[in-house]
Amino acid sequence: MTSPFALPADFLWGVATASYQIEGAAAEDGREPSIWDTFSRVPGAVANGDTGDVACDHYHRWREDIALMKQLGVDAYRFSIAWPRVVPGGSGRTNEAGLAFYDRLTDALLEEGITPFPTLYHWDLPQALQDRGGWPVRETAEHFASYASKVAERLGDRVKNWATLNEPLCSAWIGHLEGAMAPGLTDIEAAVRASYHLHLGHGLAVQAIRAAVPDAQVGIVNNLTHCEPASDKEADVAAAVRADGHTNRWWMDPLHGRGYPQDMLELYGVELPEQQGDLRTIAEPLDWLGLNYYFRNLVADDPGGALPRARQVVPAGARRTHMDWEVHPSGLTKTLLRMTDDYGARRLYVTENGSAYPDVVGPDGQVDDPERVRYLDEHLAACVDAVDEGVPLVGYFAWSLMDNFEWAYGYDKRFGLVHVDYPTQRRTIKSSGHHYADIVRKHRRRARRAA
Repeated sequence: MTSPFALPADFLWGVATASYQIEGAAAEDGREPSIWDTFSRVPGAVANGDTGDVACDHYHRWREDIALMKQLGVDAYRFSIAWPRVVPGGSGRTNEAGLAFYDRLTDALLEEGITPFPTLYHWDLPQALQDRGGWPVRETAEHFASYASKVAERLGDRVKNWATLNEPLCSAWIGHLEGAMAPGLTDIEAAVRASYHLHLGHGLAVQAIRAAVPDAQVGIVNNLTHCEPASDKEADVAAAVRADGHTNRWWMDPLHGRGYPQDMLELYGVELPEQQGDLRTIAEPLDWLGLNYYFRNLVADDPGGALPRARQVVPAGARRTHMDWEVHPSGLTKTLLRMTDDYGARRLYVTENGSAYPDVVGPDGQVDDPERVRYLDEHLAACVDAVDEGVPLVGYFAWSLMDNFEWAYGYDKRFGLVHVDYPTQRRTIKSSGHHYADIVRKHRRRARRAA
């Protein structure tokens, strides 16, 4: 297998988390409800009726969690900032206690030599804004820019690397079309309008961050994947094109000044809420692009199914994670190549990549997770293959630092390099965490020798 030590000498090694998934303290220090606080209380919406009220209690245990990062030896930490903690009503009053938390977190990371990579929106929209229409209305994008400005003004003297949105596809399609994530709608018009205003909010936030932090490096994080037909049948080939439009082109084309794909506009049948100058704002130049990759999309035609009328297929005998996702590392290489060849990406990060397995603590107190170790090795090898083919990949963030609230799956699915025993909040570095630390340590040592 290709060695991860072949990655560039200055390659950035990181871990990633998200605010609602780990912080807890849902009603402390002025934080008000998000759409996930509301959605998780809808009967049947989340497995076992789980919520993020406590999660990993990171709000109180962040020092311990930074110590874990130090043990792993990572260079960077990608975390998200909770909008309802900083601007509880979504607009207007800033909550000083909320900002102060991220102040302390940032300072502590820097003291340990760990570069902060905050994401401004990882799905926890303040419920107050949802009550006023949420992402389907234009004002939410404008409020997002105002919130971004406040955070950037506060942290920008120390933080240079910023992501605006995480996986807007999930917010729009899964949250507004499929109903499986907050806010739980199944409305194509609301979904398309939400997607548009997420893009607009991104562009406005880029402008706001750069106004506050002139030397900021600003990007966006998309979950993209390689789509291919399940057969050579004409219907499956056409379905794969639709799936690619739904998953990739709809999210990438506007960011790169190409507007929205005409074939998808026709498929959705929803008029965009476009105003003059919007597309230029959406296409604000990016300093970097973040890719979250978990699986490929092998597609069969599904004429009676939901939009985009394309059904994902997992081949018989394929390896799967506990999420029932196909393990397909070469899809990561192909997706990175596409971002480079088709969209001209100049600086790329794998901002999330990881796997869920049903981990258990052994009699010796350790957590042995060989499948995750294998998944990690194979996907890092895929990164090397991409770099060998000219992809400007500069960093990798493992998902996730620790087990956490996995959205509609609750606490049933574990992605962490660190095991969390939720009743006691005890953290235990898994075999995969030790393996990742070993990779980072050896890569760093070889880079020093080569210098």
